[in-house]
Amino acid sequence: MRQKLFRIVWRQANVALVASLLALVYSAGWEYSVRDYLAGFGDAIIPSNATPEQRVDAILQWMRTGPPRSAEPTPTGLAVRDPETTLNYQQLLAVCGTATNAFLNLARTSDLQVRRLLLLSPDRNTKHVVAEVLLEGRWIVVDPTYRMVMRNARGEMVTRRELQNPQTFAEAIARIPGYPPAYNYDRFAHVRIARLPLDGFRLRAVLDRVFPAWDEKVDWSLLLERESFFSLATASFVTLFLLLLRLFLAWYADHRLKMPRFHLRTHLARAGAAFFTTPEIK
Repeated sequence: MRQKLFRIVWRQANVALVASLLALVYSAGWEYSVRDYLAGFGDAIIPSNATPEQRVDAILQWMRTGPPRSAEPTPTGLAVRDPETTLNYQQLLAVCGTATNAFLNLARTSDLQVRRLLLLSPDRNTKHVVAEVLLEGRWIVVDPTYRMVMRNARGEMVTRRELQNPQTFAEAIARIPGYPPAYNYDRFAHVRIARLPLDGFRLRAVLDRVFPAWDEKVDWSLLLERESFFSLATASFVTLFLLLLRLFLAWYADHRLKMPRFHLRTHLARAGAAFFTTPEIK
């Protein structure tokens, strides 16, 4: 009975492993094509010899005055997590979330270290989305929706922490006509746990206690907002898990059940030896 059950599990594990390997190859090709497209797009608008600050300005300048983008009669049907779509439809470049994603995708192609920053309301709903760029060791705030780097009255770039000062925040938004004062930095996050069903288990509180500043240690924006990268990461994790599961099942069959099984490596080695070895003719 145990051997019969094992054979069922063994076959299902092998089928799942083959499927995951195919998914891994597909997602790797998908991510490669996305990166290749973004690299070409970035090369067209960002000078190769630009400093990090000039790269940021070049992206924002393209977002302000670049060539006209397509207009979709029904923008709700657009793939808002597709980098190519966010760069080519004017409706998406006018929305804070997708405009920030477009900025982040282009910034990464020019080797800038960037991340999303969610500005939260008192009930912890997202009211605005901006970006942070690491320049000279400081996480400078950029608002892609308004195509601006946040600066104080002296024209100096400012960080999230500095924008928590009411005076600095007032100086920064005074430089941007029509900027809503409600988009302050009193509450923020890099990952909105409320979107997940696990929020009911107070997942953020648990993570904060076990791994402080966990949401700043990993580039969650790339994982959560680029579908091709999420697919690649998921396929990689599943493939690794299934490989480890197959190794465990193989060990269990050889050492516990003592049952014969198909040894792929042994058969491949024999097939290779038979194919490449010249037979002796007597």
